[in-house]
Amino acid sequence: MLRLRRPRSPVHALRRAAALVLVAAAAVLALRPTAPRTGVPAGPPTVPVVVAADDLAAGTVLTNQALRTVRYPAGLVPAGSSRASTRITGRTLAAAVRAGEPVTDVRVVGAGLTAQLAPGQVAAPVRLADLAVTRLVRPGDRVDVLAGSSGSPRAEVVAAGALVLAASGGGDPGPAGDGDGGLLLLAVDGSTAARLAAASTSATLTVTLAPP
Repeated sequence: MLRLRRPRSPVHALRRAAALVLVAAAAVLALRPTAPRTGVPAGPPTVPVVVAADDLAAGTVLTNQALRTVRYPAGLVPAGSSRASTRITGRTLAAAVRAGEPVTDVRVVGAGLTAQLAPGQVAAPVRLADLAVTRLVRPGDRVDVLAGSSGSPRAEVVAAGALVLAASGGGDPGPAGDGDGGLLLLAVDGSTAARLAAASTSATLTVTLAPP
């Protein structure tokens, strides 16, 4: 006895066709190579900045070996920084710098320091006897310089309220005792500079911090 198969409905056929299309599309997507990511936000723009390659003492003459260039975010670059080491090679440090610290114009002997001088002032170097005192002094402080000697019962003030332009940070002196330890650079008038120079030859110098 023959059985007649009922024809499939058009809806069933369409479902099978749609399923086949979805399978084929999934296979194509799986085999297609992954496209590189786009739209990743870039970091902030950077610029070159010259920094100290090692800890450098005041009085160091800057060489290519003493300097290196790093990238700084443009908004964080210290004022007075140099973009190329050739611009400061051969200059002398007025104050000690740490490894990795940007070497700015106020760290070297030159216009960066002398620009802070008032009319009629000069930059006078003063070497203190007590290195521990020097470690307490920072550029921008104001100090009174006192000169004392073994034959005098009291110290004499030879400079009052002098602006500190640079400080050595109290580094250790060299083998002969003539290193950069205890060295300050002060902004004073000409007559005060002469008194400081005379006192340094015959007296022991120290400082006290004056009000700003």
